[in-house]
Amino acid sequence: SRQSKSLLRADRVVRVLQFGKKYPTMSSLVAKTVHRMSAMFRSAGVALDSMGKNMEVTKYTERLVPSTRFVAVEDKAPTVAEECFVAPSASVIGDVTIGKHTSIWYGAVVRGDVNSIKIGEGSSIGDRAVVHVAKIQGDFPTSIGNHVTVASGAMVHAATLGNNVVVGESAQVLDGAVVEDDAMVAPGSIVTAGSKVPKGELWGGSPAKKIRVLTEEEIVQSKAGAFEIIELASQHVAEHAKDYKQVVEEEEEADIMDHMEDDAAAKPNTFEGKAHDADDVLGQGAPGRIFRSTLTHPEEKFKKSD
Repeated sequence: SRQSKSLLRADRVVRVLQFGKKYPTMSSLVAKTVHRMSAMFRSAGVALDSMGKNMEVTKYTERLVPSTRFVAVEDKAPTVAEECFVAPSASVIGDVTIGKHTSIWYGAVVRGDVNSIKIGEGSSIGDRAVVHVAKIQGDFPTSIGNHVTVASGAMVHAATLGNNVVVGESAQVLDGAVVEDDAMVAPGSIVTAGSKVPKGELWGGSPAKKIRVLTEEEIVQSKAGAFEIIELASQHVAEHAKDYKQVVEEEEEADIMDHMEDDAAAKPNTFEGKAHDADDVLGQGAPGRIFRSTLTHPEEKFKKSD
């Protein structure tokens, strides 16, 4: 009846006043249960993730771009200095040791599966370059010195490169070959197996042969190029270290700056509401120019008042 409904409504008001909220309904109990269960599963997931990290042979750090691949072969995992840059699409596999400030660029493969690879400090393995080893047809590890530049698409296969060596784009240095300090292999050249490129020489062709001796200036430029790549790699390290939140914040800041620049460009440069020269001073014109103003032509003042 209407009277009983009124009594129920009044009783509900009294309960709210007494307890500060209504008695829990079925839907609120389900929501609380789901919330507690989700918290429990989340804690279990964190525990499993921590357990998995402790069991990993090769440590994995989750990033915004998580496709970086470090692969262990027969319990031999890559050893990579913290100051290195390894691009997300690069692959570092097996018994590989990489020194400080060295960079492995996009699409490059450094594969030490049947032998060892050692890369010194400040060197770079360019985009889509390949560094490999040999054991089936000869026991040849690969050794790359300090401040070496292996350019895009080049291949170093079971060879030895000294310090400050440049291997040009798409060039190949094959099994057992040795390229000594400060030497350069021209782009597209093939240094055949067992060859030796003496210190400070430029070799080119297929098969590669001596072209000439490098000048002191060219050797200095090679070293400078290696340091430029180190600087560029540090910028890529900073970008890849950002999480999603940082990326979104930077995009929002850039959008705000773009709008501010657009507004500034659309707003005319005025003084007292009138467009004027950027060099104008207090509406009297630009210094050093002969201009018509009330200072040089007092009669202009009376014309304006008229």
